[in-house]
Amino acid sequence: MKNLKDILYKVSVNAVYGNTDIEINNIQFDSRQIQKNDVFVAQKGVTVDGHQFINKALLLGASVIICEEIPSDLQEEVTCVQVEDSNVALAIMSANFYDNPSDDLQLVGVTGTNGKTTIATLLYQLFKKAGYKVGLLSTVKIMVDETEYEATHTTPNSLMINKYLSMMINEGVEYCFMEVSSHGVHQKRTEGLNFVGGVFTNLSHDHLDYHETFAEYRDVKKSFFDSLPKSAFALVNIDDKNGQVMLQNTKANKQTYALKTLGDFKAKVLEKRFSGTLLTINNIEVWTKLIGEFNASNLLAIYGVAELLGLEKLEILRVISELESISGRFEYTISSNGVTAIVDYAHTPDALKNVLQTINDIRTGNESVLTVVGCGGDRDKTKRPKMASIASLLSNQAIFTSDNPRTEDAQVIIDEMEVGVAAENYKKTLSILDRRQAIKTACKLAKTGDIILIAGKGHENYQEINGVKHHFDDLEEVTNCFNQLKNS
Repeated sequence: MKNLKDILYKVSVNAVYGNTDIEINNIQFDSRQIQKNDVFVAQKGVTVDGHQFINKALLLGASVIICEEIPSDLQEEVTCVQVEDSNVALAIMSANFYDNPSDDLQLVGVTGTNGKTTIATLLYQLFKKAGYKVGLLSTVKIMVDETEYEATHTTPNSLMINKYLSMMINEGVEYCFMEVSSHGVHQKRTEGLNFVGGVFTNLSHDHLDYHETFAEYRDVKKSFFDSLPKSAFALVNIDDKNGQVMLQNTKANKQTYALKTLGDFKAKVLEKRFSGTLLTINNIEVWTKLIGEFNASNLLAIYGVAELLGLEKLEILRVISELESISGRFEYTISSNGVTAIVDYAHTPDALKNVLQTINDIRTGNESVLTVVGCGGDRDKTKRPKMASIASLLSNQAIFTSDNPRTEDAQVIIDEMEVGVAAENYKKTLSILDRRQAIKTACKLAKTGDIILIAGKGHENYQEINGVKHHFDDLEEVTNCFNQLKNS
């Protein structure tokens, strides 16, 4: 039990009706989870307004209501607190409820369109290998030192964030690396957290179904850096023109990294192979198992964070050489007849372009590249023709298929992709609605030495169709295809 007055510390309150010097059981923003003496926070969401469920929460035993609009039929025995912004209130209350765990951690947030998961996860790996207890909040999984939990969102809701951070404190965790999505920042899920650093990777076309304009998407990312304290660092990729934008109003210690321009942390790629990459970081040579220029940029960010957090330079480089690529990020397997299949999460035009350019840089020129790609339903539609344009331009064969169609018609999504294919590339494309069949077709078409890229889903082990998640794993599917072809 916690005292409501303590939980409301630092919350911007407009009005209070009733007594705040009371003990409460828990905080909930989903009325279905309410139990006796809980606090219900009524949030105005994208599709649903939590204020509609205040009466339901009261019937289930809520003793406190946090809201932006006071209900007309308020009961006398219920405490009601009117706040400026319920999302901000929930985040600050969540931090207070769990005794502000981020104050006792070295918490670093990673934001940007691409690379967030790779950077956060590899930082977790690096600090573990360096002998520390570490936490991770990522798209793929949540780690409380050695214990793994399932991730449902890139940035969890503020209650879950603080719950996991509290668990990390209890486990003696010193460092935590966290993906910070634009949705998470916009919905104020990171309010009340004490970050010691923030990393900006890049900004490209994504989430315009939610943010509507690129400028809004950029400015939401920027607001994360604007909010960093003077004691923190802001490390940004200045190969991306938006890197300097992120630094404009931050009070944090400004740091930069770059492959193509001058930065505080600088890298140069010397050799590219499917087995790894040879590069220099601040003029010291290091071999990494990670592949491609985009991963060289990710590694540079990782190096920068580790150095800014006080690790010794040569120790950082030694551990970087041991880091393994993460699930669904340029993950590959080779068939018995020498066909390479790469599974990658690339689901934005920029990410798909980066992966295909990496493949084309490494291959000798005689091999064909076959790309299997789709676009998710109920998401930004404007990137669909761009994805198809890139796949058909940079591949010898592009196969358009379903991704996670969700509530949309998968064939309509493919039709919208095909609009982006230039006339001269149209003969290089196929459309196969069934993703399993599309992968099988790529395997049958591929000859010895060819490279198959299966893009868009990466680590995901499901395909979501009309609200139902069916088991589907791209790496599993292509491995099965290779085995079937071997035995046929």
